[in-house]
Amino acid sequence: MWLPLIGIVIGIILGMTLPFNIPTAYSSYMSIAVLAALDSVFGGIRSALENQFEADVFISGFFGNAILAAVLAYIGDRLDVPIYLCAIFVFGYRLFNNFALIRRHFLGILRKKSYLEESTDK
Repeated sequence: MWLPLIGIVIGIILGMTLPFNIPTAYSSYMSIAVLAALDSVFGGIRSALENQFEADVFISGFFGNAILAAVLAYIGDRLDVPIYLCAIFVFGYRLFNNFALIRRHFLGILRKKSYLEESTDK
């Protein structure tokens, strides 16, 4: 369960400390790839909370989604078709959906804990 969170923290620390600049020409492709990777991270956290996490599925989805999204954005750019908008919509929807499920999971735990504390106080 903690593996995706540890990965996020390590990624943030490395991103803030290492001097790495992405050329402006590739920034739109990287933004789509990062969005796809974040979708995989939130999906991994959700599946871990549901006790269904599989590391090989997570890793293949993480890199596969990021590469596929960047390649599709590149192809769309070459064809003058804004395919990246579709990727933004789909991955954004999935990201917020996974976040909502994670939030509901933790709220359920808090409600259950609060209910148990109230019932033992009576």
